[in-house]
Amino acid sequence: MVIVIILVLLIIFVGVVYNSLVRKKNQTENAFATIDVMLKKRYDLIPNLVATVRQYAKYEEGVFTKLTEIRSKSYVTLSNSEKANLDDIFTHAHTGLLAIAESYPELKASDNFMQLQRSINETEEQLAAARRTYNACVTDYNNAVQTFPSNLLAGIFGFNRKGVWAIQESERITPDVKELLNS
Repeated sequence: MVIVIILVLLIIFVGVVYNSLVRKKNQTENAFATIDVMLKKRYDLIPNLVATVRQYAKYEEGVFTKLTEIRSKSYVTLSNSEKANLDDIFTHAHTGLLAIAESYPELKASDNFMQLQRSINETEEQLAAARRTYNACVTDYNNAVQTFPSNLLAGIFGFNRKGVWAIQESERITPDVKELLNS
């Protein structure tokens, strides 16, 4: 009788831990899907932004080429790591586009450009919030996968650590404000 009770408690324990790991994994995947939605929204803004800026800046083909390359990739077929890489490329190209806009006051005053900038800024804020949520979910999941006693079952059932969404090394460097003001 005691063995049956211990066995039942063990089965309940395994079920509870397994279900907890599955929930945390699903939350992590859901959080990544939210990032994915925001990346797609930003991705869809690219043609409008390029068309608006192109009207004013005919000599700035380098940035346009980079943004057009980004847009030409079939977003749906990209892997998660390719989407993260595309995110980094877009961030750098968008920064270049903003630098171009600084050279064209009439562009900065354009209603279309201002509306697109607001849309992109809103999307970037939502994307940052989605990344924070994703990283919190990943941390919670990783804690469950790595701490006792759930780590014993995580290995058996194939639950592995996930990586947090991290920024590129170049973005960790604080810009020199004096240099930016002088250029």
